[in-house]
Amino acid sequence: MINVIPYVPQRITVHLGPPGASAANVTVPFINYIKNVASSEIYPTWEESALRANILAIISFTLNRVYTEFYPSRGYDFDITSSTAYDQAFVNGRSFFSSVSAVVDEIFNDYLRRPGFVEPLAAKYCNGTTVTCEGLSQWGSQDLAQQGLNSLQIVRNYYGDVELVQDAPIRNNASSYPGTPLRRGSSGPFVVVVQVELNRIAQSYPAIPKLDSVDGIFGSRTEASVIAFQRIFGLTPDGIVGKATWYELVRLYTGLNRLSELRSEGQQFYAVNWTHPDAISQGNTGEKVRLLQYMLVILSEYISQIPAVAVDGIFGPATRSAVLAAQRYFGLPQTGVVDANTWDTLYDAFSGIETTSLDDGENYPDIRQQTAPKNRYSTTTTMTQYPGSEMRVGSSDPVAQEVVR
Repeated sequence: MINVIPYVPQRITVHLGPPGASAANVTVPFINYIKNVASSEIYPTWEESALRANILAIISFTLNRVYTEFYPSRGYDFDITSSTAYDQAFVNGRSFFSSVSAVVDEIFNDYLRRPGFVEPLAAKYCNGTTVTCEGLSQWGSQDLAQQGLNSLQIVRNYYGDVELVQDAPIRNNASSYPGTPLRRGSSGPFVVVVQVELNRIAQSYPAIPKLDSVDGIFGSRTEASVIAFQRIFGLTPDGIVGKATWYELVRLYTGLNRLSELRSEGQQFYAVNWTHPDAISQGNTGEKVRLLQYMLVILSEYISQIPAVAVDGIFGPATRSAVLAAQRYFGLPQTGVVDANTWDTLYDAFSGIETTSLDDGENYPDIRQQTAPKNRYSTTTTMTQYPGSEMRVGSSDPVAQEVVR
């Protein structure tokens, strides 16, 4: 179940010129920005499906810039420029076409992405007559619309296999930086961001020690990796992830994965939904079985009556025996089937162990590294964005939301 993390900002800051030019910044509502660009880029008399296809490309490109923090990670104080050499046409103060406004009002928080990828598609486009590019042809989209293609068929004609995410969440735009430096002893989702980025960057820079596990715990291994990264990229090698180190990680991670390019390698991270599934039993396979097996393995380390199992995502006889043993131990009906009651009981016990013992990654590294296929942080999609609210003692991740396709 994919967690829709990329969000639509309520407002967006536009630089009225190329990135390095001395020009003013203006901050406008996101929906008005899209109406402005669409009114500047396309003709209001085009077929509605052509309007929709072009507006989806405009929205997706804009959200990609916001999600990857393309300009803030380079030290700029804006989200996007008005230069068509870099971004999209924006004319400060212009009026909007009514046909364009009507479509934007309906789909301003929908966007395109590649199946299995998290980031919005960097949906580049050009007019298709005086300028051609790898991406959507604006005039070509009108021709396809006149042939009877709908908006999704049009964008797939140019971008290939893409899917439509609808009703993305709307939030205040904010820096992804957590606000305070991360250092040895820190833990949580922001540490995961650092660990995942370090591991990806280490693939291209072998002098950076790769981390064996992404566990959300800032221990000695993470500190050593941060110091190596800082030395390579000319930062103070103190092992502390302050704002400068944070955004250098974001910039390198985005660049190496080509997240801001049309042919992206893609950010393929998924959120783990720990709420109970429909009943699972022998013969089932998949991610929920893997999570069940992981919980059973952890419980077996502390409860001798529960046998350990292989974490392979296959609910076979050994997993059923472990489930029966757990049900017997916790006084549940011994069915061998993991219903809501069994799942919640196992998770409650597992969660207690995880928070009181396993969070000590320095003293308990083997359990995490050898048994955890995915823990609640290691596959988070929150790579470059602030989650939208402060985190404090007692906070927890929200239940994953299913994408509307």
